[in-house]
This record gives sequence, C-alpha cells and structure tokens, in this order.
Amino acid sequence: MTTIDAVSQPVRTVPGVSLDVVLGPMKSGKSLSLISMLSPLQFTRVRHRVYQSERHVRDTGVTSRSGGALVTTKVTSLREALAEPLEVVAVDEVHMFDVDDVAVIEQLLARGTRVVVAGIDLDHRGELFATVRALLELGPDTVSYRRAVCDRCRDFSATHTQVLRSGEPFLEHLGGSEALPDDGTFSYEARCRSCFVRPAR
Repeated sequence: MTTIDAVSQPVRTVPGVSLDVVLGPMKSGKSLSLISMLSPLQFTRVRHRVYQSERHVRDTGVTSRSGGALVTTKVTSLREALAEPLEVVAVDEVHMFDVDDVAVIEQLLARGTRVVVAGIDLDHRGELFATVRALLELGPDTVSYRRAVCDRCRDFSATHTQVLRSGEPFLEHLGGSEALPDDGTFSYEARCRSCFVRPAR
C-alpha cells in the first residue's frame, strides 16, 4: 500500500485498473482531492460517473470549500454503477454507503473499472467506519490520508471528526458504525487527537 498526495495525481486513463482512496476528517480537503483527480475527465470521452449516497443532503454534488465542483448521481446503492459500461467510477462520502456496496466496488475492479473513493475514515466515536474497514481490506493501490486544522487548538493536525448535538459531543454507540445524517441535526468539528473527546472506556 502506497501513500500519495492525491491532489497531484490525476486520474490515469492508460490500460490497467486501480483503487485509489482519499481519507480524512471533515474540512481536510477530501472533496478538493476528488475534484482535482476527476475534473479533467469532464472534457474527454472517458465514460465516468461520480456517486454520492442519497443520505448526503448537504450538497447536490461534490463541492469543495476551496471552490470547484463535480456533478454527482445520488443513489441508495452503488449497484447502479454495474448497469453502465463505465471506465472510471468515483464515490464521494463513501462512509455513508453500506458494507454491501464495497462488494460492488470489488466487482467493478474485477471487470476493469478504475475506482476512486473519498470519505471520512473515523466515526463520531473515533472508530473506523465498517465500510471503510471493508474498503481497506480490498488492498487499495493508493491511500491518501488528509489532515485538517483543529477547530479547537488550531493546530494543523486534525485526524478526527467531533460530532456535536446541542454543542456537546455525541458519543452514543450506533450499530454497524453507521454514518450520521448530514441534515442539520448535528454539527461537526475537525479535531486533533488531543482535543477529540472519546467515549468513556
């Protein structure tokens, strides 16, 4: 497994297949990485599509706080990607999909599709999302870990996403390491390891 700076690595359209993964907390530039990799394809004949979960309601597409956007297809399952002869499939907010969708990604790779995904790796309790764990078990060709500025101490070392409900850390256990809805119910902060509040052991 190789760690790269995904921003500087455009999607290659040469023969071969790969799984490229961009992970990190909120506000770490994951969407910007995805936009940098995929936007050149908008001006080519390469058959591609960017998917987001219908659970993601904050945006209508992949948008970066630094500017730039990608048109996305909202789906309940990635199985829809199998219905098209796509050369490149991108998945934004992959942690919002189910573990079963990772099996779809494996099928896409098996048939020669290039797959690029981005998402949050650690959930609100600091545990690896079940979907991300299954994704890493596929043995990605590249994995890029992004970092953000901590919203508390302002150090450029945020590795976690603190979920707040009414201003207090939300630490309840959810079955299957589920992703929380991004619909305004909760607020989110990027935090470093020292500022991140974990559930009591």
